[in-house]
Amino acid sequence: MHNKTITDLAKGLRSQEFSSVELTQAYLKRIKKHTDLNCYITFTEEQALKSAQQADKQLSSGKTSLLTGIPIAQKDIFCTQDVKTTCGSKMLDTFIAPYNATVIEKFNLAGAVMLGKLNMDEFAMGSSNETSFYGAVKNPWQTDSVPGGSSGGSAVAVSARLAVAVTGTDTGGSIRQPASLCGITGLKPTYGRVSRYGMIAFASSLDQGGPMARSAEDAAILLQTMAGFDEKDSTSVDKDVPDYSTGLNNSIEGLKIGLPKEFFNEGLNNDIANTIETAVSEYKKLGAEVKEVSLPNMKLAIPAYYVIASAECSANLSRFDGVRFGYRCDNPADLNDLYIRSRGEAFGSEVKRRILMGTYALSAGYYDAYYIKAQKIRRLIADDFKQALSEVDILMGPVSPTTAFGIGEKTNDPIEMYLADIYTIAVNLAGLPAMSIPAGFVENKPVGLHVIGNYFTEDKLLNIAHKYQQVTNWHLQTPKGFE
Repeated sequence: MHNKTITDLAKGLRSQEFSSVELTQAYLKRIKKHTDLNCYITFTEEQALKSAQQADKQLSSGKTSLLTGIPIAQKDIFCTQDVKTTCGSKMLDTFIAPYNATVIEKFNLAGAVMLGKLNMDEFAMGSSNETSFYGAVKNPWQTDSVPGGSSGGSAVAVSARLAVAVTGTDTGGSIRQPASLCGITGLKPTYGRVSRYGMIAFASSLDQGGPMARSAEDAAILLQTMAGFDEKDSTSVDKDVPDYSTGLNNSIEGLKIGLPKEFFNEGLNNDIANTIETAVSEYKKLGAEVKEVSLPNMKLAIPAYYVIASAECSANLSRFDGVRFGYRCDNPADLNDLYIRSRGEAFGSEVKRRILMGTYALSAGYYDAYYIKAQKIRRLIADDFKQALSEVDILMGPVSPTTAFGIGEKTNDPIEMYLADIYTIAVNLAGLPAMSIPAGFVENKPVGLHVIGNYFTEDKLLNIAHKYQQVTNWHLQTPKGFE
């Protein structure tokens, strides 16, 4: 059952081929068998079985959605009522959320079964899932390699078939990069398309939740549930949500694909470049046209992103002070000692690094020189995308300059780690939707194709991805030992 799609499982549940309880038990058994991957922080076995029993009752009544009774898992960044919500940090190791994030609430209303909460880089800060307080997550394709981050636990759960589908969040590539490194489908929606209410904030103007699944078809079903306006979120966009599944099979004859020349620079692994070119050639066979375009300010994306993201993280994480919730140091001498020790003992090194960078960029005398300048660059980058997408329908390229690198390989070189997101960060600065879809392998490690669209064109992205997955089988591949 673990190799079936959401649609297949939904049909099986409705025809009573198996029950949601049986399906949930099968996934719980697999999770327990593969705990060495470290992709789950919290198992919610008891809650999952209760939800499955309720789903079976709903299924017998006929009042269901496609997700009713389907076992999924949630990135541990979404507040989940009465369940530990850690954000991968010691700071929240004992935090039990008193309410549900809007995304969690929507899945509950759809009748989905939550298997547990997934491991992630601490407060979503990282590109390898090595900054988690709960330890590194292992890539099932090669367990001595990273799965990418920050949604590494989410990507591994899908890749190793430890959940049917999952949620992730993307601040600078944190859905797309792990999706690429683990050989699954990941979609970062347009900023504002999915509610951020109850999603613990890293960088508020960049964070966006999205689906991670085996296929574009499954991702469409998840996004249908996740998307929509939320009055609790001031950044949520009040825009109608289309039916993402109805247009999956639309023809892409005449589709204009742009290949940004900056994506194919000297930093890109040659074998990955060849893999991407082969994927693009499949689109030509489907009737698409291809031309080169330019994003001239791409080289400024990483410095601009790390100023803006760090500044926002500095502000957002100021609430974790040892007073109201989260970790509190033992026997503080005074209030100042409480602040210093609580934050010093509970935050990891990467989080501290970004808080320091952000506080510096926002400080008097440096605000204009760094933060304001970074925001101006952000506008230039968005304008570059606007110009490119006026010439073509879609942009394509690599997701990551390399395949999955070794655990510990880049932990002592933050700059090298930051460069892992070189092709994804600009998309977040512009607020555009983008996907990673499995496109092949290099030395037995997955490679993802990056597909970038204009604002609120998630339906087109899913259609383009689905058409590719109809003529290829990369998304059907399973790591050895997890078949």
